Amino acid sequence: MSSPEPQDELAGTEAPFVSHLIELRDRLVKSVIAIGIAFGALAIWPGPGGLYDLLAAPLVHSLPAGATMIATNVISPFLVPLKITLMAGFLLALPIVLYQVWAFVAPGLYNHEKRLVLPLVISSTLLFLIGVAFCYFFVFGQVFKFIQGFAPKSITAAPDIEAYLGFVMTMFIAFGAAFEVPVVVVVLTRMGVVSVEKLREFRGYFIVLAFIIAAILTPPDVVSQLSLAIPMCLLFEVGLIAAKVFIKHTQAPDADASSPSSST
Repeated sequence: MSSPEPQDELAGTEAPFVSHLIELRDRLVKSVIAIGIAFGALAIWPGPGGLYDLLAAPLVHSLPAGATMIATNVISPFLVPLKITLMAGFLLALPIVLYQVWAFVAPGLYNHEKRLVLPLVISSTLLFLIGVAFCYFFVFGQVFKFIQGFAPKSITAAPDIEAYLGFVMTMFIAFGAAFEVPVVVVVLTRMGVVSVEKLREFRGYFIVLAFIIAAILTPPDVVSQLSLAIPMCLLFEVGLIAAKVFIKHTQAPDADASSPSSST
């Protein structure tokens, strides 16, 4: 007689729609609380002013002696450091926020899918933070020195703090997102949208695309463009290697192979 059909791993885990909404609300509340605690801690030390001084340090160090930043809006000296503190609080609480996302979706995933999601959550968090750190510690210093080197002697540099915040946010998002290339490659290949072999054939086009994206997102200087495009190309290669590993270890179990052989 034939063996019984393998049971669905998710059988009996269905929950009413209202229960999902309640759980989603609870997860969102926990995420907001985590961001609030991080914001409060940073507001106490080093404080909004200290955080802004830290964020502005790469630009201030490249300005001529005696030059300072200015505020053209009356409330900018209060509002801009507050926004920076909130941004830093979100980055500090990002692991907890992503954990809440993971905890919400995990019950609806098969075991082989869970083996994929958790590493992707961790790696995407680390890659985004590495991209932001790379932008702050390396790119900013080089870009500001390059720009000031071309500034005419008759111009006194006095950047506006709101404009600087907008520039920093754009650059952080650009570099953080660019460093997610390996995650995108892994997800696309694991979902079957494209194969690793096809992506290898697409390598030349991706290099051109990376330089186009860098030219659009970064200031019009060769330093920042190369600083974004080259890591994207290298991370694309890392993604190809990681995709093969993930596909191998996150395949769905073969029902026929796992079930007992039928007997007569």
